[in-house]
Amino acid sequence: MSQSNEKDNAKDTTLNPTTTKTTTNENGTLVNPRAVCNMCKRLYRSPKILPCLHTFCSDCIGQLEPFSVCPTPAKEEDRAAAAAVVTVTVLCPACDSEVDLPPSGPAGLSTDHLALDEVFLETLVTDGPLGCDLCGEGGAESRCEVCCVNLCEFCCQAHRRQKRTASHSVRCLKELRSGGGRLSRPVLCFLHADQELRLFCQPCDLPVCVECAATLHRDHRCCPTRDVIHRHGDSIRELVAVRLRPRLDRLQDSLQKVELSQDALQARVDAAANEVRAFARGYASTVEAHCLSLLHRLEELRVQRRNQLHLHRAQLQQALLDVGGGVEFAERLLNCGSDAEILSAKGVTLSRLTSLSESSYDPHPATFAPDDGSISISFLPREPAGEVDGYPLVGVINSRTVDLSKCTIEGEALQKATEGEQGQFTVVCRDLAGEQMARGGENVLVSIVHKDKNKRPVETTVVDNSDGSYSVSYTPEELGTYSVWVCVKAQHIKGSPFLLTVKRKLRRHGGTFHCCSFCSSSGAKEARCGCTGTMPGGFKGCGHGHKGHPGKPHWSCCGSTVEQSECLPPSVKAAVSPRGHMRTVEL
Repeated sequence: MSQSNEKDNAKDTTLNPTTTKTTTNENGTLVNPRAVCNMCKRLYRSPKILPCLHTFCSDCIGQLEPFSVCPTPAKEEDRAAAAAVVTVTVLCPACDSEVDLPPSGPAGLSTDHLALDEVFLETLVTDGPLGCDLCGEGGAESRCEVCCVNLCEFCCQAHRRQKRTASHSVRCLKELRSGGGRLSRPVLCFLHADQELRLFCQPCDLPVCVECAATLHRDHRCCPTRDVIHRHGDSIRELVAVRLRPRLDRLQDSLQKVELSQDALQARVDAAANEVRAFARGYASTVEAHCLSLLHRLEELRVQRRNQLHLHRAQLQQALLDVGGGVEFAERLLNCGSDAEILSAKGVTLSRLTSLSESSYDPHPATFAPDDGSISISFLPREPAGEVDGYPLVGVINSRTVDLSKCTIEGEALQKATEGEQGQFTVVCRDLAGEQMARGGENVLVSIVHKDKNKRPVETTVVDNSDGSYSVSYTPEELGTYSVWVCVKAQHIKGSPFLLTVKRKLRRHGGTFHCCSFCSSSGAKEARCGCTGTMPGGFKGCGHGHKGHPGKPHWSCCGSTVEQSECLPPSVKAAVSPRGHMRTVEL
């Protein structure tokens, strides 16, 4: 029997649809679910990989109802020829994703060779003794991994003695049945059934056999699969290790937090309900009606927030299922697949893994925590609730939460301040609607740090005004630029950190703002004017209109004509008035 016939017989034995059956153990459950199609519940028959990395029988995929059918775009000159070509989109039965089938149908999808390995191993375990595929008489004890045929002891020895099959790898069936070895099946060319895919065409990005490389790809650069497997396998491995594996961990963590939040939501609602009932026992029928009204409000909030959490949970579960399936398939392909198997599934695997890594639904690890504001529900027993039949009622359900993106800052002292002077600004906490919170009690932290890390931070004081606003005061002692961190519930509000500039403190005037020194000193002859002029007749205090007089009111200490100004330092005074007539003697 030729090697080609041996392989054909082996394929007929393991993949014939008429012989495929559901494999179960004593309890009626599947022995190896990886060998069974989830649609027909039988061993895989021609398993194909959908773009979402889920595997089904080719016949099962062909039975899926089309989700949409769209014409394939074509060039103007090819439009008539391509008029009948359409793209069929179906829904994956496993993840409900929309996937496009190739124009050739399910047959054009990549073959899941790992699934074929599982089918063969399942057949070895469940079908009992196998006959020899060569002589048909003795019981098979070994299997040639190259020819894919089962051999009895006599044929096995003859197989090893033949020159062309002496180097083939022969495995013991008992070892394969016990799980002690891994089945390594050759991947054969669909055009040349007796040729194995041992080469890789780089321009076409496809594994090919020797005959294909010599004919269809003779002008292309073809390399042995062992020379390129590391480069292509590393691209899959990098996507899994660097991007998808950390994201899988984040999804699992977020899903766990959502589940904890559901329990915390129910616990907090129950706690608030108990407070409501305890508060309402002291009232008559009117108060009891108010109690029932409050409980109804709690139930509405619980249903509303539960629905929100349920939606997040469903989104996280789907994302976790998608990423988990992709990671599991990729890792199994890398760990269990041969070079040709990896290269055969490389295209669809990289496409799916890239799509998963770029998906928009990737929550932060802190999202959906049990203490998240989305489930903040409390009972305020002393809050006025109006009157019913003349009875004043108190007690309301508070479900308003602070929205960090809506909080605001009031006051210029957040952006500029003066050295040594106290600055003040106000933090206003607002809810989701942008309204100011009616109550205080939020954890507001303000930190002012100099850009020069060697300088001490500025001490701040935060005062709760009990109306949703918080007054912040501070006194900077050094010049420079500062960062102002404003945090509510240990998280930055919108815009934080802010930039604060501290300027030098103004020098205050020590003299008198006057029109002339003589007038400002009540006629004292010893008074000197900041303009350095003197009155005719020898008075030290000047009059109006003489040389050197500014002609307008000015400070007697420095001569500045601007009342709201800084007093010039001594060095500047000397430059302005060499004779030092810069001060008015005040009596």
